[in-house]
Amino acid sequence: MPKHIIRLAATAAAISIGLAASAFAEPPTKRRGFTDYRGAHSQSATEWREKIAHGVSRGIPSAHVLLSPSGAEDTAWSDLSPLQGSPAHARPDPTARTVGYVLTPLRGLRHSPEFREEPKKNRQLPPDLAASARNAIQRGLEYLKSKQEKDGAWTAPYGPAVTAIVAKAFVQDSAHGPHHPTVERAVTYILRFEQNDGGFYERRQNLANYQTSVVLMLLAALDDPAHKPRIARAQASLKQLQYDAGESIDLANPWYGGAGYNKEKRPDLSNTQMMLEALHQSGLPKDDPVYQRAITFVSRCQLYDPTNDQPFADGKTDGGFIYSAHAGGESKASEGPRDAPIPLRAYGSMTYSGFKSMLYAGVAHDDPRVKATVAWIRNNWTLDQNPGMPQKRAHEGLYYYYHVFARAMHAWGGPVIVDATGKRHNWQQELGRKLIALQKPDGSWINEKDRWLEGDPNYVTALAVLSLQTATK
Repeated sequence: MPKHIIRLAATAAAISIGLAASAFAEPPTKRRGFTDYRGAHSQSATEWREKIAHGVSRGIPSAHVLLSPSGAEDTAWSDLSPLQGSPAHARPDPTARTVGYVLTPLRGLRHSPEFREEPKKNRQLPPDLAASARNAIQRGLEYLKSKQEKDGAWTAPYGPAVTAIVAKAFVQDSAHGPHHPTVERAVTYILRFEQNDGGFYERRQNLANYQTSVVLMLLAALDDPAHKPRIARAQASLKQLQYDAGESIDLANPWYGGAGYNKEKRPDLSNTQMMLEALHQSGLPKDDPVYQRAITFVSRCQLYDPTNDQPFADGKTDGGFIYSAHAGGESKASEGPRDAPIPLRAYGSMTYSGFKSMLYAGVAHDDPRVKATVAWIRNNWTLDQNPGMPQKRAHEGLYYYYHVFARAMHAWGGPVIVDATGKRHNWQQELGRKLIALQKPDGSWINEKDRWLEGDPNYVTALAVLSLQTATK
């Protein structure tokens, strides 16, 4: 779990070990120059916070308190060892039954190069940026409102897909909400695509997984009891589209656990993450077997030899993700002439897709696969392009990248990451400023490097608004 850090400061000149020890149930343990106070499980997190505050008020000059993000009493912080010059690197020990606190002098503290989870009040955008983000969202929604067709659709040639994505942006906006006429017209249009198998899709397009996934996200956002039966059927329909033993696909097959556009096409990480996002947003518990099967496929899309059994991952340790494990691996960042194949390369939109998929499936933060992904993110941090894509195509899929980036970072928890150079980044603020700067005068967003439908302002504007909504939560 990421560390929730509370800074406590006072004016005294030195730590009084005697005073500190008297405030805790157990004597301090010295490790490499740091004082580790551990308390009995019988005491609540609130009591421990009070004791820490009491110690500070009595002369302990400054401290960093590490505890579980939820404040639960059943997590201990252990393995206190320096990490690249930082004072301590603490990892949760889920088997322990204590709450641990690590007190260190404030002077000389350097942030460890990893994600930081901070109190919720610190996750809020600065007032001026928050106001600008709200204004950008409203301008985007006004643009979209003006583009809705009479039957309730947006970009109708793509069936219910773009309409569902746009409508969800309206549902999540407090000035509109699920009962706004714009939304109601869109829902009426979308329900026309309901199929006997529980999915929502245009049959001729054969995009059952993608279209059902985005519709399921919308139905879940509506939070209407009348749609509960539809949500359950749509979830079941998506599960049927996953490749597993039902299609005689066993665990050794690189298709196992993945999902494609439909039941016939090869699986890919983009469609798999769409399926998992929809199941997650619609409330499917993370212990459902569909997640665990999916993680088998997701892990095989990661360029990380220690946990990927596919030959194309041999010797690779960068931790990023590619598009599919099918046929020896496929990456949209590695496309080239057939007679001059380019080595498989990880890229941003798929890496954040894999990252959030693992988190939705309950993969632990200290799992090697998650750690490797975080390392890739730290080494490739940027919002100026879709990282990992060849420079000439660096802006392809940019708004898809922003959307999965926002969802993944929100799923992770904290707002701050320290990149490989030691620079701190607040992802919410940086994403907010980037999207505001890219908005067109008419309120829309569009990608001039049109690929994967990003030349459609309805689709791209909806993605931008959804990304801003996630960043401002």
